[in-house]
Amino acid sequence: MTTRKEASRPRFSTRRKALLGLVAIALGVVAWLQYVGAAGISGMATKDMDWNADGSVSQQEIFQSFHSVSVTKTRDGRRQCSSYYWRADRRPIRLDCRTEMEASK
Repeated sequence: MTTRKEASRPRFSTRRKALLGLVAIALGVVAWLQYVGAAGISGMATKDMDWNADGSVSQQEIFQSFHSVSVTKTRDGRRQCSSYYWRADRRPIRLDCRTEMEASK
């Protein structure tokens, strides 16, 4: 009686490897955006991404919030400020501050 060894299947198919690669790339991009302080992932609303102050937000300005505009957040007691600036030369764009009130007991 002859026993034939069955060919073992690879642990991950080509499709799963490609999906895993895409997920790893996406996580890498998000980590890089967080590292450089990109304004696009800082939690600001799209309507606030009017970088040239013309009253309307274009697709180019939304794209700039991911690659050209950075934000630095500071906190002093109950006051929280977000300083937006151009990443290339660190020229300021705008400073948004808000004071958080305590919750009523």
